[in-house]
Amino acid sequence: MPNQDVPRRTFFKLAALGAAGVALTHCGTANAIPGEAQRGSSATKPDDVGLKLGVASYSLRNFPRAQAIQMTKALGVRFINFKSVHLPYDASPAEFAAARQEVEAAGLEIVGGGMITFETDTDEGVRKYFDYARAAAMPVIVGTCKPAVLPRIEKFVKQYDIKLAIHNHGPGDVFPSPYDALKAVQGMDPRMGLCIDVGHTVRTGTDVVRAVADAGARLLDMHAKDLRDLSSAESQCIVGEGKIPIAAIFRQLQAMRYPGYVNLEYEIDANDPMPGMKQSFAYMRGVLGGLGS
Repeated sequence: MPNQDVPRRTFFKLAALGAAGVALTHCGTANAIPGEAQRGSSATKPDDVGLKLGVASYSLRNFPRAQAIQMTKALGVRFINFKSVHLPYDASPAEFAAARQEVEAAGLEIVGGGMITFETDTDEGVRKYFDYARAAAMPVIVGTCKPAVLPRIEKFVKQYDIKLAIHNHGPGDVFPSPYDALKAVQGMDPRMGLCIDVGHTVRTGTDVVRAVADAGARLLDMHAKDLRDLSSAESQCIVGEGKIPIAAIFRQLQAMRYPGYVNLEYEIDANDPMPGMKQSFAYMRGVLGGLGS
């Protein structure tokens, strides 16, 4: 069943438009960082703000890069966040150039890379991933590390002008919820922020809509998915068929003029993900159309 935040009739009418490849082209304006935990609840006109939907290439992990790029294009989205399975850390300069050319030829844009784990608290251990991101033209690293490594990462964020978005990964992780990541970057460079994974967030019992609002301008990236059981990662499903409040999340993102990307991370049906991904994008576009109508 569709998420009940959207009336059934409205959903199916707008989802049909989404399936036909309707995409939002409006871009938001970034929040300034006057302080931490900005609420970002000011109202905006629907025409003023849109959301940019993309693909986390981990969704297409069982397919080679060229095919993953074409599959992303077939979904009607322009933005892709590369996982290392599609662009290895040790790629040669020629392969980096080829990957960028393939993406550009398909009319896509690399909007980030990850998830990347910073294993060691050394300049060499951190620099290699920033060199990787720079070679791949990634403006954002979606990553994780031990909290003690963050000051060193911040140094490279400033040097390379590449953002770090800490990915929260649910119960048992170093950063279970967005609030753990938000606390860790308190007072750091504004390019040190969060990638809120909505699925892992709800599994911690966190109000994901409130977390998005509280992240404010520290919210640099998002992973979208849905769960039938808000406490179970194994219950992931097509977006719109679960219980995550997608419409409320999107409404909050629009209200705060979120300038980043909402990347679908579809972790199920690994050998045949396209039907579920198409339905997920149709639903999300339907939601956005409903909010803008």
